Amino acid sequence: MTQDEQHLNLLSVFHYIVGGLTAFFSCIPFLHMALGIAMVRGVFDNGDAPPQFLGWFFIILPALIIILGWTLAVLIIIAGKKLKQRTSRTFCLVIAGLECFIMPFGTVLGVFTIIVLMRESVQKLFPT
Repeated sequence: MTQDEQHLNLLSVFHYIVGGLTAFFSCIPFLHMALGIAMVRGVFDNGDAPPQFLGWFFIILPALIIILGWTLAVLIIIAGKKLKQRTSRTFCLVIAGLECFIMPFGTVLGVFTIIVLMRESVQKLFPT
């Protein structure tokens, strides 16, 4: 196994790990969503209750964040699978660019993935 193949295999494993971490941390907004559901259901109706539209805001915004986070996590895991199979280099580069927004682990993984995938010897491992 060449050094390039070892690097791609390691990147694949780290993509699975960062994908799992992204999915896990994307669940944090469930706490805000529970607070919004409590607001809408009237749990805080004691005279100084927040307006109901604020409850809907606390439901819709976290739901969008959760869906986007889980989608990104799935895409990262798919990129890890494609790196292992040596297919879809462009897809892996795009996901590596998106990973750079996930600090700190995604940034490191995204930069290293871009560096490895831009090598000419690695480009030859991917079919065109």
